[in-house]
Amino acid sequence: MPLWLIVIILGFVEGVTEFIPVSSTGHLLIAEHFLRHQASDLFNVVIQAGAVLAVLPLFTDRIAMLTRWREPASQALLAKIGAAFFITCVGGFILEKKHFKLPEEVTPVALALLIGGVLFVVVELLFRGRKGAAEISWTVALAVGGAQLLAAVFPGASRSGSTILFALALGAARPAATEFSFLVGIPTMLAASALKIFKALHHPAAGTVPENWAMLGLAAVVAAVVSFVAVKWLLRYVQSHTFIGFGLYRIAVGVLLLLFVHDTVAH
Repeated sequence: MPLWLIVIILGFVEGVTEFIPVSSTGHLLIAEHFLRHQASDLFNVVIQAGAVLAVLPLFTDRIAMLTRWREPASQALLAKIGAAFFITCVGGFILEKKHFKLPEEVTPVALALLIGGVLFVVVELLFRGRKGAAEISWTVALAVGGAQLLAAVFPGASRSGSTILFALALGAARPAATEFSFLVGIPTMLAASALKIFKALHHPAAGTVPENWAMLGLAAVVAAVVSFVAVKWLLRYVQSHTFIGFGLYRIAVGVLLLLFVHDTVAH
């Protein structure tokens, strides 16, 4: 398969899954496994940044609100986003110092997808008919920060999936949970991306193959366009639908991956 087609596929996968609660990291690992193409950390980080930047126009109202920092509502939202971001940064710093590395095997991804899918279905069924709070509480904000760390440790858990799930379980309405997950995720992922890009460019690991910037740019553009469309659709979807469909999808993919791993080991 030509390289340009591989990077388009990876960009598409990143764009679709970055904000939808099915795990972009997990799906990229799966895609790279089946495409037999191991993308660099820099590649994955840059296309993630492209996907994140592309959705900023969808939150112009919220971003404009946050600039009015003298207003009590803006101060409260900024403080909650900042607290969640701070928790994630501290945890991420500790993981970095411990030299934590994501597992590249399929099994942990499959298990995280499966468990997260079951939890989505359970939470939605338990709170069926409940309206949920339109305002994010401090409990939810702090839990979202912890959920981002959980997703960073377990590929397949999904950053957006974990944060939305925690917010729903703690009483937030679906639209509020989804929006807050995105608002916290934007600075979190951009900060992580900027740090990794800086390290990759200024302190490249020994034996690192030079990056193909043309292909990386192509993948980033694909990820950005697809991410914009996916998030715009999801923000409308959660106004009138539950997350059960995403839960069932995660369960199906998790089971199929576990069966694939079992079959591969058996042969």
